[in-house]
Amino acid sequence: MHTDLDEQYDKIYRYCYMKLRHQQTAEDITQETFLRFLENKTYKDMGKEISYLYRIARNLCIDQIRKQKNEALSEELSGCMENIQERMAVHMDLRKAIKSLDAQEQELVFLRYVNELSVGKTAEILGISRFALYRKDRECLKKLKKEMEG
Repeated sequence: MHTDLDEQYDKIYRYCYMKLRHQQTAEDITQETFLRFLENKTYKDMGKEISYLYRIARNLCIDQIRKQKNEALSEELSGCMENIQERMAVHMDLRKAIKSLDAQEQELVFLRYVNELSVGKTAEILGISRFALYRKDRECLKKLKKEMEG
């Protein structure tokens, strides 16, 4: 197998957490993702392990969101901050800016800048061409910059 599962586990967890905003649920979905991945031999032989992992995680997250549609999701704050007021203000501004993006744009930003996936992998996961990804990426960054400055 070509994919380092230990390295991918944390990235899939963060992806699930970004989608679900609930630690325990994200952990459960991440475990289920890897169980399903390991049960299926087909994609491993085709060299598309990472895309397949994200596809499984994405589908499981969508299913979970449908189940919890009316439940409030909680988010944890990260501890240990030097200047909590300034960091909270920046965090709130960034969160607001990210929420101004549509769901696909949010996913693009997460995959490219949080999980640091390549343009090719991100385009494959989102089901768009590399050219379309470059264009959307530039648009997203412009929107975020405008929101943060405004």
